Amino acid sequence: MFITRLLSGIVLLAIVISTGILGGPVFWALVTLISLIGLFEYHRMVKLHKSGLFYANLLACAGLDVLLLFGKTGLADLMPVVALLLLMGIYVVRYPKFSAKEIFASYTGFVYVAVLLSFLYRVRVEENGMLLLWLVFIGTWGSDTCAYCIGCLFGKHKAFPVLSPKKSVEGCIGGIAGTALIAGVYAACLNRFVEGASVSVVVFVIIGILASIVSQIGDLAASAMKRQYEIKDYGKLIPGHGGILDRFDSIIFTAPLVYLMVQIFAL
Repeated sequence: MFITRLLSGIVLLAIVISTGILGGPVFWALVTLISLIGLFEYHRMVKLHKSGLFYANLLACAGLDVLLLFGKTGLADLMPVVALLLLMGIYVVRYPKFSAKEIFASYTGFVYVAVLLSFLYRVRVEENGMLLLWLVFIGTWGSDTCAYCIGCLFGKHKAFPVLSPKKSVEGCIGGIAGTALIAGVYAACLNRFVEGASVSVVVFVIIGILASIVSQIGDLAASAMKRQYEIKDYGKLIPGHGGILDRFDSIIFTAPLVYLMVQIFAL
């Protein structure tokens, strides 16, 4: 099981890194594919994957990503409105087939998966996007690794005994501190080895801290939803890891945070 998990993790990491370096349509295709699969996994969890609501969200997700591909950011920003109108249209036309609860559960899925994951591509197409994109992965996988190591070595106090019994206060703090350190080192390396680079180590440390916090929230939010709907994993697509959302549940939160920080600090 460990070997399977390790190998599939390495393959997934290689795909994400290689497409992230290439950028453009290649990375866009990966983000779009992840979003579409993620939408299916989410709607399967809420038992709406065979409904018209799911297909309406697929259409809206495709529209959002295509607009981003062609640089129509302003129109892409309106797609959450379009998605809501589509779902409300189905609600009215098919009434009383769907409940208001199902409509809003489906809409939440569109925002949670399609909109938030789109910020991966939005970060990549920024100026120096290839370098900024790694802040997303530092804030996610770096945080997860640091939290796991510190938790295993020093974890004594349970942080979320009901939601996630294995997570410790020490692990959570270690994740934040470790990510801040990695982000600071990354900034220093950029300034040292990338010609013309002049980034603030302090700013990168701040981003690392915030990214680790939202990354952990994203992981715990996914755990809460799975517990509420009584499922272990979102799927079985990635051997040893589960579904797409099981691997990208933290990135869903980290990508928008990094994009926001890029805009605030004009990186």
